Amino acid sequence: MTSANPPWWTSAVVYQVYPRSFADSDGDGIGDLEGIRGKLDHLADLGVDVVWLSPVYRSPQDDNGYDISDYQDIDPAFGTLDQFDALLADAHARGIKIVMDLVVNHTSDEHPWFVESRSSTVSPKRDWYWWRDAREGMDAGTPGAEPTNWQSFFSGPCWELDETTGQYYLHLFSRRQPDLNWENAQVRRAVYEMMRWWLDRGVDGFRMDVINMISKQPDLPDGPPIPGTPYGDGSVATFFGPRLHEFLAEMHREVFAGRDADLITVGEMPGATVEQARLVTDPARAELDMVFQFEHVQLDQGASKWDHRPLRLTDLKASFGRWQAGLADVGWNSLYWDNHDQPRAVSRFGDDSPAYRRDSATCLATLLHGHRGTPYVYQGEEIGMANSTWSSVRDFRDIETLNHVAEATALGADPEEVLATLRPASRDNARTPVQWDATEHAGFTTGTPWIGVNPDHVEWNVAAQREDPHSVLAHHRALIALRHADRTVQLGDFTMLLPDHEDVYAFTRSLDGDTLLVVCNVSATPYPLAELLPEAVGDELVLGNRDHLPDHDDAVLGPWDARILRLR
Repeated sequence: MTSANPPWWTSAVVYQVYPRSFADSDGDGIGDLEGIRGKLDHLADLGVDVVWLSPVYRSPQDDNGYDISDYQDIDPAFGTLDQFDALLADAHARGIKIVMDLVVNHTSDEHPWFVESRSSTVSPKRDWYWWRDAREGMDAGTPGAEPTNWQSFFSGPCWELDETTGQYYLHLFSRRQPDLNWENAQVRRAVYEMMRWWLDRGVDGFRMDVINMISKQPDLPDGPPIPGTPYGDGSVATFFGPRLHEFLAEMHREVFAGRDADLITVGEMPGATVEQARLVTDPARAELDMVFQFEHVQLDQGASKWDHRPLRLTDLKASFGRWQAGLADVGWNSLYWDNHDQPRAVSRFGDDSPAYRRDSATCLATLLHGHRGTPYVYQGEEIGMANSTWSSVRDFRDIETLNHVAEATALGADPEEVLATLRPASRDNARTPVQWDATEHAGFTTGTPWIGVNPDHVEWNVAAQREDPHSVLAHHRALIALRHADRTVQLGDFTMLLPDHEDVYAFTRSLDGDTLLVVCNVSATPYPLAELLPEAVGDELVLGNRDHLPDHDDAVLGPWDARILRLR
């Protein structure tokens, strides 16, 4: 994408807000819209162009808002539609766009569509969801009688028996999140109407939750067995189904056509390959602008996300490099370390010890923002927020985590061993409140927070970093400003260097005769720069993360040292 007029989002940076944990304006312990509105100056100072809001729709909060009972209202925990409109207006006044989280693979079981659907086998909305009889020859409700052997992403089977009608409904996630049947044209029309309603209200686009799962293989075949469980893997039938591209193209025609130049659309696509992403984000196909892929955040996992392993940098290079090359001429990628579903990057991929936390947080940020694609900053990432301390399973709130605890303990796992697997991997690591200052509850709330604040907030907080020119916050400001100003950062070609080095990540970005070299030491071991990259010695430093330190040496790439250089 090197045209004279590239889309605006090629030079933009997106900031994700998880509203429940961002800022609480009324003291009830839950973040809200007015809390976000009160922190817009922080986001404007950071320089972000877009704020992506995790769901604020009306919801029973079984999965913290990703179970929606009314797409066209705000949950009272977060505020009102009037308060949303005020937030939107204030954001726009600061030049910040607002993107909604579109969750249309499934609804809440309390959504009126599902309430009507489950009321009778002859309900006009019965076919709005996936209903099936028990497996042939088996009685409904007996173990193994589910229509398929698929495992839910939140543990257990992904079919729930409805006692009223004697049939099962499909839920790839929580049993309270029944999957919509996108084969039904009425479902699609209702979704598109809702999307247009939000765009007419002034919303600037959508991040689309698990959008690659909306098309299923209609015959719903069993999946291959998952070792150690009674279940099978349903992803073959539920990821990138046969009509996905048809549905995305139809969505574009019905919702975005004619006004998409000012909008942004990003699809969350677990399991996506480079080839699939090229199709989805090819501008000529008019589907989506960019995708979230999960390949790099699965590199430190074994058989499951709870099987944690150290990341090998060469694996990360191979993954990132493949995506950079694959989307070089067609399509676009989203760049991220953190989000509401991932542990904190500085704890996961960096070093959150006192000695290296600041440097590793800024090193990881430099590495990510130097790539080609649209960077996403997750709330708190800009100050180097880390995984929390968890002394008991009672401290956790996430449904995925709690379901895993119940399943593991039922199988006889040692509680302390289970807790040890939760600490590095639970989604709750990303959901502790944003640390605004050193006061009790980190300035997040005057009440009791819905989930515990990380005790390290007394040192790591926005107030402590705001005026520090060398803070993690200041470095993020500088990276965002560089992307806004430098076309080589925005659009330059990517070339990986040192692909086999286990500690140093280096690459160039080139455009119209200008070349930037990004070199990052992703370790605590120093390396002589001249031996690694002789071309880097003596070049102009565009941005570094350790050049202000007394022990800085231009000739040595120090621990967690990151530099962006302009080559002669």
